[in-house]
Parts: sequence; structure tokens; C-alpha cells
Amino acid sequence: MRLRVAVSVLAGAVLLSSMFTGTARAETSPQGANDWTCAPSAAHPRPVVLVHGTFANMALNWPSMSPGLKRRGYCVFALNYGGTPGAVVQGTGDIARSAGQLSAFVDRVLLATGAAEVDIVGHSQGGMMPRYYLKFLGGAAKVRKLIGITPSNHGTSLSGLVALGDLLGLTGPVVAACPACGQQIAGSDFLTALNSGGEGVAGVAQTVIATRYDEVVTPYTSSFLSGAGVKNILLQSVCPLDLSAHLGVTIDPVVQRLVLDELDAPRGAINCLFPLG
Repeated sequence: MRLRVAVSVLAGAVLLSSMFTGTARAETSPQGANDWTCAPSAAHPRPVVLVHGTFANMALNWPSMSPGLKRRGYCVFALNYGGTPGAVVQGTGDIARSAGQLSAFVDRVLLATGAAEVDIVGHSQGGMMPRYYLKFLGGAAKVRKLIGITPSNHGTSLSGLVALGDLLGLTGPVVAACPACGQQIAGSDFLTALNSGGEGVAGVAQTVIATRYDEVVTPYTSSFLSGAGVKNILLQSVCPLDLSAHLGVTIDPVVQRLVLDELDAPRGAINCLFPLG
């Protein structure tokens, strides 16, 4: 347990340190992303759109995934959403409006690249919010695959903190400042509507990657989806000793390998010590 906590803290420190060293300024694209002259190749015909999570931004969320995908020949794009333009903290606004921002961004990517579809890789809220785009905003015709990394698909109890916040009268003020936070509480009206009528989306393959040690989306099984076209992966079923928690998964090479395998054909068994070869 102590080792797992230490690993989680270290991963969080690595991500947060980029904010203070200037590498995660709100309008800074992560390395490898947003080359609007990028032409998709025959090997990788669909651009990859990276969608950050709550309280994050594109640079903070994707310091490893974005350059990793770019090195392998993908056209990579990332956006900020759900926050004041230029603010470091993003992803706090109404999720339906954020999905509208994603819709406009995908249209821009398709126009620039000439591609017919994109693949989306999202973390936390960024793995769940695109489902609103797919289901209600016409995104299913423009997306081939959605890969959610620890997505808040069925909300969270935040390990009981939501119940404690209700008891102390703190949940209301937090939700007022961060509408997306309230919408991600398990049982919210937003999530009830999103998940009604089936969780699969016709024509779109959905993959969920969850970790047993998720301390933000709790229980971790809240990430998983059901229905046609859905694939659920528990990180520890692939590498049992992987201790990555909610933040650490974004820089975990095993997770990056899983994403690569889901974007294209799997390349065989994963070596947990050297997952990227």
C-alpha cells in the first residue's frame, strides 16, 4: 500500500511540475500535437484527438502520450475545453457545452487533414465527455474509435468524499464553481441521461482502460461500459504489478502500449518491463 501511494504521488508530482515549469501553460500544445499541416499516412489514416480531464489542460495531461503517438507516425491533435480561454485550469464547465467544443475541434481536424474520421483518446472526463458528442451531437459519423483512460462513465463517489461533502454542506458550492464536477457524481441527471438507452454507440468502437488503484473514479469499475462495440481492459489484468492510479496512467508506458494496440492491430503480448519495445 505504501509503495502504491508513493508511485501515485510521484506520478502526480511529475505532471504538476510541468505546470510550474511552464510546459503546461493553457495554450501550449503538448509536444507532437497540433501540426495543422500533418497529412495522415496509409498506415495511420485517422488523426488522433487527445481530450484532457477535469482541472487539467492539454499540455498537462499529455506530456508522454502525444509525443509517443507522433513518433509512431500519427497525426496528433489536442484541445482545451470547459474553461476560460488562457486559464491553466480547464475542464470544469458544463459537459454538454464542452462536447460542443469537441465537435467543433473535430470538424477543424477533419477539414485540415482531409480525413473522413478521427480516433479519440481521452482521460477521466475526457474519456466520458466524448460519448455525449457521439450520442447527441452527430459525432458517431466522424469517429471510428473512442479510447477512454480511467473515464468517469458512471460517475464517482470519490472514495466517499461526495457523501462527506453532502453531509458538511460543501458539495453545493463546489458544484457551483465546477459544473462538470457535479455532473460526474454517481447518479447525476447528466450521467443518467448519457447512459440511458444503451452505452454502446452504433458504428463506433469503444475501449475503456481502468486501473484497480484509481482513487478518483471510485469504484474503479465505474469506468467500465456495457453493450455492443465495447471492450473493457483492467490494467492489472495485463500487468499485475502495475501500480498506476488515476493520474499516473497518463504517463504509464503500459497504458500507452495498450492505446497503440487499440488504435491499430495488437502487436502481441506486452512485456510489462519494456512495453514499448
